[in-house]
Amino acid sequence: MKKNFVHLHNHTEYSLLDGFSKIDDLIQTVSDLGQPAVAMTDHGVMHGAIDFYTSAQNQGIKPIIGMEGYIAPNSRLDKNKEKNPYHITILARNYIGYRNLLKISSIAHLEGFYRRPRLDKDLLEKHSDGLTILSGCPSGELSSYLKQENIEEAEKSATWFKEIFKEQYFLELMSHKGIEGQEKINRSIVEIGKKFNIPTVVTNDSHYVKQSDAPLQDILTCIYTRTNIKDPKRLHMEDTSYYIRSSEDMRQQWSELEEACDNTLLIAESCELDLDLGKTLLPKFPVPDQMTSIEYLKKLSFDGLNKRYDNPDKKLTDRLNYELHIIEETNYADYFLVCWDIFSFVNKRGILSAVRGSAASSLVLFCLEVTQIDPVERDLFFERFLNIERREMPDIDMDFADDRREEVIKYCVDHYGRDHVAQIVTFGTLGARASIRDTTRALDLPLSLGDKLAKLVPNKLGINIKTSLDESSEMKNLTINDHDSKNVIDTAIKIEGSVRHASTHAAGIVISETPLTDNVPLMRTTNSDENSIPTTQYAMKAVESVGLLKMDFLGLTNLSVLNSCIELIKETKNEDLDIYKIPIDDKKTFELLSNADTFGVFQLESAGMRNYIQDLKPSSIMDIAAMIALYRPGPMEHIETFINAKYGKIEIQYPHDDLKNLLEPTYGVIVYQDQVMLIAQEFGGYTLGEADILRKAMGKKIPSVMKAENDKFTKGALSKGYTETQAKKVFQLIEPFAGYGFNKAHAVSYGYIAYWTAYFKANYPVEYFCSIMNSSTDNPEKIGDCIREAKKHNIDVLPPNINASFSKFSVEESNKIPSIRFGLSAIKNVGENAIEQIIEERKENGKYNSLEDFSIRTDAKYCNRRNFESLIRCGSFDEFGSRGGIFNASEKIINVIQSQTRIRESNQSSLFDMFGESVDNTIQKFEIEKEDTPLKEMVMWERELIGVEFTHNPIAEELKSQTNHIVFASEITKESISKKISVIGQIANVKDLKTRRGDSFKSIQLQLLDKVVETVVWPDVLLRTENLWVLGDFISINGTLRERNGITSLAVEDASKYNFSKNQEDIDSETSITNEDSILVQKETNPTINNLRVEKAILETKNTEPLIIKIFENNDSEVAQKIIQDIFMLIEDSPGHSEVNLHVQSNNKIVNLLLPKKVEISKILKDRLVEIVGEENILIKQ
Repeated sequence: MKKNFVHLHNHTEYSLLDGFSKIDDLIQTVSDLGQPAVAMTDHGVMHGAIDFYTSAQNQGIKPIIGMEGYIAPNSRLDKNKEKNPYHITILARNYIGYRNLLKISSIAHLEGFYRRPRLDKDLLEKHSDGLTILSGCPSGELSSYLKQENIEEAEKSATWFKEIFKEQYFLELMSHKGIEGQEKINRSIVEIGKKFNIPTVVTNDSHYVKQSDAPLQDILTCIYTRTNIKDPKRLHMEDTSYYIRSSEDMRQQWSELEEACDNTLLIAESCELDLDLGKTLLPKFPVPDQMTSIEYLKKLSFDGLNKRYDNPDKKLTDRLNYELHIIEETNYADYFLVCWDIFSFVNKRGILSAVRGSAASSLVLFCLEVTQIDPVERDLFFERFLNIERREMPDIDMDFADDRREEVIKYCVDHYGRDHVAQIVTFGTLGARASIRDTTRALDLPLSLGDKLAKLVPNKLGINIKTSLDESSEMKNLTINDHDSKNVIDTAIKIEGSVRHASTHAAGIVISETPLTDNVPLMRTTNSDENSIPTTQYAMKAVESVGLLKMDFLGLTNLSVLNSCIELIKETKNEDLDIYKIPIDDKKTFELLSNADTFGVFQLESAGMRNYIQDLKPSSIMDIAAMIALYRPGPMEHIETFINAKYGKIEIQYPHDDLKNLLEPTYGVIVYQDQVMLIAQEFGGYTLGEADILRKAMGKKIPSVMKAENDKFTKGALSKGYTETQAKKVFQLIEPFAGYGFNKAHAVSYGYIAYWTAYFKANYPVEYFCSIMNSSTDNPEKIGDCIREAKKHNIDVLPPNINASFSKFSVEESNKIPSIRFGLSAIKNVGENAIEQIIEERKENGKYNSLEDFSIRTDAKYCNRRNFESLIRCGSFDEFGSRGGIFNASEKIINVIQSQTRIRESNQSSLFDMFGESVDNTIQKFEIEKEDTPLKEMVMWERELIGVEFTHNPIAEELKSQTNHIVFASEITKESISKKISVIGQIANVKDLKTRRGDSFKSIQLQLLDKVVETVVWPDVLLRTENLWVLGDFISINGTLRERNGITSLAVEDASKYNFSKNQEDIDSETSITNEDSILVQKETNPTINNLRVEKAILETKNTEPLIIKIFENNDSEVAQKIIQDIFMLIEDSPGHSEVNLHVQSNNKIVNLLLPKKVEISKILKDRLVEIVGEENILIKQ
């Protein structure tokens, strides 16, 4: 009888650097080979442990959960430069070992992370119970000493592990080509094993499942390390034997060490890990007065009921008791109490919130003030959220104002404990386009080839390469006719879907009763510093599988906009508004929606939605909710029926008269999943709990399950007196909808948010637009769109101004009309922190009177060359002179800012503390050129930095007046595809290309007022318009918008040169600024210094080389003060063009200060300075 073998050292795709084994493929291969067990030992992580465990259990394979750890040579806490950590193979033998492995892995990440998650021997010793240790690969401590021929240290290492782990320590043997000294190391390992009676074990260090996968694993490693297969220095495996080999192969290779092979079976037999993945691990909420959780929940719920309703009737109390009964039956009282606790904090802090999904259908949550929507009033039933038949933990997904989400997370950490709260990891995988591009680079083929092939992938959600080949004939032809293309596509298909990186889930939060590491491994947050709360190593599904409470805390920008708007209304109008109490029948709001004026309105902004909203003319929140539910693939085909039925243009039709009461509110159209459940109850005799199971089954579309449900539905319908034909008709009607239909409670929740945003836009437009702009400060394009929309509402947006603007956009009175002032932190390259400091100085000490005043008062830490020039270029300093002149002087101004900052921050207290009192600290007036920057360039600056131009631009003004042509690319939407449109723009780029038949055509980049539109002039049109396509010219184009592989372009059908009403040469020559913040620059013939006119000609002939003065600090403050006063008096008396650098030496430290005044270096000045500091301390730099 042939002996078997168990692979104990295997890397899956979660060994992100070099693992290629998919878990299911790994398990299937082990099963096919007839091997009884298999281990998973990824590099430093346990990401795939639960998936691995369940996949193996499903195949009848014993799962052995482990990890290849990194063991620090000294302490895991030492984070200085050190040699690479050693590798070690750790296996969990039982549940105690599994728990210890969770802790070891977590601590290695949270405490020991330095390039890699590192553990140490102290940690292993502390958590040694239930673990089996293998000495590791050639990078292990034992093998590393043997490579160095340091037998003594190798033996010390082996005996230490034997002493701690006793018979559960094995010396690991493996053999692969390309490993230097492998055979010699193995012989030494065997000798040590015999000498100290330590058993040996054979592993194969698999990184891929099949030998044929070796080239793909090499490609994947090249992708992660950003190299290619032709690079001889790349990280790669010399051998192709790192796969799941058969038992026969392994035993044949190691025939001389049969016992080492037998030990794989011995270890596997000793591993008995049983994970209870069906349990629920809710945190136990602390309740008062020795009450149980459900008793306390009932008390809070009925208290809330009496607060929400005046004299609640029996219908309400029955509904509440019913929900509480289901919560008690399912043991979720603590879950609801945790939610109540979180929302108590949220509501107390005034954090705007909403609840997504079916949770809004709970009266209990409404009474607890977790939700703000009355489920009874909105006819929402509880079973869609929670029912006894479907015993799954319900989802209570929470939306918070996105700028306050971290506040809620911090509360949870503080309240429940840092060891009990974590975020959840998620994994990015290689999608179709990324696979193609990355494969091209890894194969060392031209990147243009990868780009070309990637662009041929259709722009569809979830598209893969195989489907792309079916849908794109061009891609298919390339793989047939071009060898390189075929190589790329064939390889990319095989690596597509591989895990590429770990990141933090956008919303997921987990809260536990006991420390999280009792049940999940943790790691440092992937996108933050070590002080942030940790992230689980398990993804969302695995976290749910182990039974932990998982919540979604999602940051919603629209809630931040609403909160900001309410604060602005309080500030500008002194009105206190409660968003939950605003009228829901506001006429102005529904007029705004009926006019499709939905820019900035939650869920209703898209061009397609605007069209439908305008046709629908909603008159209630439920109309809005229905449109949100219908506007998605599948239900969209019913929108016109819904609208026409509402207005009586078509007769409302019902699948059966008995369903009229269920479908009448939605005009006979099934809009919500909830209606599917009610139909199953009414027609098929289901309970609502059973109907919820039916809904989920329809979504999964499993044929065997669907047949069973169809039979059950038909049987139920027959028992209620319906015919089989009627039953089948209704079932076929609801079957497709259950999969793509919308949850009613979710739609209603979002309907309210949509209504609130529309309400504030209709009633407080200035404050609302200001709030939208503040939510988009890092998106100049969005701000540009928003400003253009505001102007449509006759709202003035004032340009950035160093003395009028704040960090954020603000509401400002302009000619007694509320306007919006541009916020300085929205300027590209500036930064909010820098602006806050500049604004704070202005608040404390008044407006900046001049550039000189700004230079003296501004700190160089917050005003550097980059952000200062950005402020200049967008017009923030226009009141102090010509923009171009200030820009040209920016280097001098920055030098003064830096010099003034050094003076203030210098430790030379005895020399400089008295400056403000004893010396006039004014600086020489900057010479600003009068000639301004060309208008075109200023417009370009503004568009680049703030997304829109404020400078008066005659060209733009005339184009904006066009009513029959599109001049903003943002007005071209997906709904325009295949339709004829007319545009006017400027030719920004022209490419001459050839069709496959060799005919000439042109690819044109047409610059509209906001961005570029790709335009194509095909051969037939080019023949008629050859002379039009001149770079820089303005062109009027009629054409059809086309989409190909997700890329839209305008196919020209007719074109002509656009002629401005005013001569363009006159327009181009205009350079004046006409915005309201500009002032006339003084037209002086000669400059002035200290209010005295100076002859320019004389100044220009003077020496302009820098003057350096060296002084030494001593302990005599009176002498120091006298020196400073004398130097400054000389500088005041000798104005000129030469900079003065003061070198102050103190305690072997020299501080270099650029003084704010410039001087004329004359013989008289030098002689007088010699008298003060000595000749050796004066230097004129040549």
